[in-house]
Amino acid sequence: MQSTFLAWVFRMPLIKRWSLMFCHKKENIAEHSHQVAVVAHLLALIYNKKVVPLNNSKPLIPERAATIALYHDQIEIYTGDTVTPIKYHNQELTREFKKLESTAENLCLETLPEEFREDFSGLIISDKIEPKYARIVKSADVICAYIKTLDELKHHNYEFEHVKLNLEKKLDKLKEQAEVRYFMDVFMASCITSLDKLTDD
Repeated sequence: MQSTFLAWVFRMPLIKRWSLMFCHKKENIAEHSHQVAVVAHLLALIYNKKVVPLNNSKPLIPERAATIALYHDQIEIYTGDTVTPIKYHNQELTREFKKLESTAENLCLETLPEEFREDFSGLIISDKIEPKYARIVKSADVICAYIKTLDELKHHNYEFEHVKLNLEKKLDKLKEQAEVRYFMDVFMASCITSLDKLTDD
């Protein structure tokens, strides 16, 4: 019996992000997921280097963080990209969107051969993702949205001004995490630097 799992995954480039906003540069959920995976992997490494030695906590597996991030928006194949102000407009809407997302997660899982579903459930079903990895991926998601926002503003797309303010509030809370603080201090500025400056000796 043929599985349609990959057929759906390969359609991720067709799902546009920021669907209700004008964007100077278009973005789809496939490229966004790749960026989130890269940042999540880096955040997990930073956590292992900077946090674990201080509190003797259990190290994260960076590859697991990256893999979860690769699939974190896969449900949008079924739901489309729902902008945050709509999704969180009120409690009733949020509740219904959460139900929809849960249904979509299970639809994704059911496209796999049954023998692989347990392996993927911890990547796709949000309730089965360990909180420490969910936290890392969420932080990476916000960081990537912020980088996108700064890039749009750099190209004079002022529709993203309010997005920047909202994301900065989220980042202020996320900076309580040492790995996010380190990322913002060491990596963020260069993410919106021009090619000439990046290659300037």
